[in-house]
Amino acid sequence: MDELILRQLQTTACRVRMGIIEGVYHAKSGHPGGSLSIADTLTYLYSIMYVDPQNPDMPNRDRLVLSKGHTAPALYSILAERGFFPKEELKSLRHIGALLQGHPCIHIPGVDMSSGSLGQGISAACGMALSGKHRGENYHVYTILGDGEIEEGQVWEAAMFAAHYGLDNLTAIVDNNGLQIDGKITEVCSPEPITDKFAAFGWRVITMNAHDFNDIERAFHEAESVTGQPVAIIQRSTKGKGVSFMENQVGWHGAAPNQEQYEQAMAELTAELNRLEAQA
Repeated sequence: MDELILRQLQTTACRVRMGIIEGVYHAKSGHPGGSLSIADTLTYLYSIMYVDPQNPDMPNRDRLVLSKGHTAPALYSILAERGFFPKEELKSLRHIGALLQGHPCIHIPGVDMSSGSLGQGISAACGMALSGKHRGENYHVYTILGDGEIEEGQVWEAAMFAAHYGLDNLTAIVDNNGLQIDGKITEVCSPEPITDKFAAFGWRVITMNAHDFNDIERAFHEAESVTGQPVAIIQRSTKGKGVSFMENQVGWHGAAPNQEQYEQAMAELTAELNRLEAQA
């Protein structure tokens, strides 16, 4: 990857993380851990997806379904970065009457599917992909799932459906950060081996490091070459990535920082942003 593009992606991802912290702090509730772990992936996706902030509902746009809808702060932050709505909206997250709800809602510019009931988003993504096939349209559908979420049986019904219909216009990204609300996935109800399961259901499986843009680019380039079957990208990530005291801490699955924690998180991210901008 070109160094300039790499720095731009890293800088944007840092801003996305800052937006996540802003939103959850001002809401006094939310899910920062899993939002931070997908910040790099969303940053890359919204650099390659065919979308238009000035025309968010254009029929031929690429679509994204955030199946793990509780990580809406990450989606909202990248949408704000892309200009779908003002960044100031992030501070009103979860407030009564505000644009940004606690989970993605289809009335929000740039949001393609209301989601949050775990396991259901991938089914909606399958429907979008099948519709595109029937209509002869060339848009691509992406969906992001949590590794705890794939303990839901509906996920595997959708996986079977996608393979049966050869939905090669569908890419599912599984955020494998190893933690869910009740603890380690391996201790709650292990979905492992995740790669083998998706392969057994007829998907092309690709793995990647969720915090290395060169590896993210490699994985998505490989996915683009696949025909005749859906693609599952299993990304190894760090829950709470980018904020030192949140990283790999299950308690930050669904908790908001207090003022002291907010200030520390923003100071860390601001320092990282300044470092990246100095290298640009």
